[in-house]
Amino acid sequence: MSIFTTASRIIITCHKRLSPYLQQEVETLGFAVVRKFITGLELSGSVNDCIRLNLNLRCASQVLYSLDEFYARDPEDVYKKILRYPWEKILSPSGYFSVTSNVDHFTVNNDMFINVKVKDAIVDRMRRESSGRPDSGSFHDRAVIHLYWMDDKAEVFLDTSGQTLAKHGYRKIPGKAPMLEALAAATVLASRWDRKIPFVNPMCGSGTVAIEAALLASQRAPGLYRKNYSFMHVLGYDEKFYRQQLQALQNQIIELPDLKIVATDISQDAIDISKVNAEAAGVADLIDFKVCDFEETLIPPAPGIVYFNPEYGERLGEASDLEVTYSHIGDFMKKKCQGYIGYVFTGNLELAKKIGLKTSKRTEFYTAQLDCRLMEYELYGGTRRAETKS
Repeated sequence: MSIFTTASRIIITCHKRLSPYLQQEVETLGFAVVRKFITGLELSGSVNDCIRLNLNLRCASQVLYSLDEFYARDPEDVYKKILRYPWEKILSPSGYFSVTSNVDHFTVNNDMFINVKVKDAIVDRMRRESSGRPDSGSFHDRAVIHLYWMDDKAEVFLDTSGQTLAKHGYRKIPGKAPMLEALAAATVLASRWDRKIPFVNPMCGSGTVAIEAALLASQRAPGLYRKNYSFMHVLGYDEKFYRQQLQALQNQIIELPDLKIVATDISQDAIDISKVNAEAAGVADLIDFKVCDFEETLIPPAPGIVYFNPEYGERLGEASDLEVTYSHIGDFMKKKCQGYIGYVFTGNLELAKKIGLKTSKRTEFYTAQLDCRLMEYELYGGTRRAETKS
């Protein structure tokens, strides 16, 4: 019985508050969601299904395939239960694996301790049942085993992803305070952009939002930019199946000669970085980059989307300096973006009030330990109305 063709529980993790957009992606791929929680989803499938998920998902962090579940009273109990699993059918004695864990148990105050217990159990089993034992360490670039242990219930997974999926692999230069690719993709999915009307991204920074918009519109999946996953280092891996899935990603790319995506920034360095990243993602020809103050951004005829991700003023004294900037963003959207839908992503709700426009929707996100909002504005003509809610 091969894990590549045998269905089991799959847990897909994501950053906090991204699960609604992860669910959209999973259901579009034809999977049924069994359970949704704030940092992920549960569904059922094989490791081959996990391969499809790894290649296609924009909002995910890890794709975990359940190998075994059991009750455990203490670390020694975990060791004994993991020792009984046939690891020799999954891991090569000449290979390499690492262990990660998510543990909440009164007997454990150091995750590294329980990781070593899991590693020891796997190695001892491999020594007993095969001709050797794989090496192990902290690198997540080959086979990865994950332990979830909460109260008395434990479950051991094959982390089929290895390194996080939240980074999409095209960003060669991060730039200043870059938005995580998975978060950027989720905020675009949360917008009302139909991937046909113009998408304008003033203050674009390193270009992540504009690039993710271009990737979504042209149906370029993250799997096109990454060449190594944990599932590739497990016994039974069929490279032919992976190549077929990779070819399917290539085949689904669409040409968009009439699409207008505009990205501007006052910094030449930011635009240079954005162009390098867009080129690596294969979407440089879809984005019109320009160095200018955001108020000089040329807006294509409505309807369209305008998306700002200004600084939040996290350091002492910065917020007051940004009040004028946020006020000018409101003025710019009101005067130059009529007929558009405006979005401002911010982690500072007090500064958001300075925009001075009435929001039509507020979507909760979370980043870098900050409670954030994607503020939506329907930009009709007429008198500016003051914001009253936080």
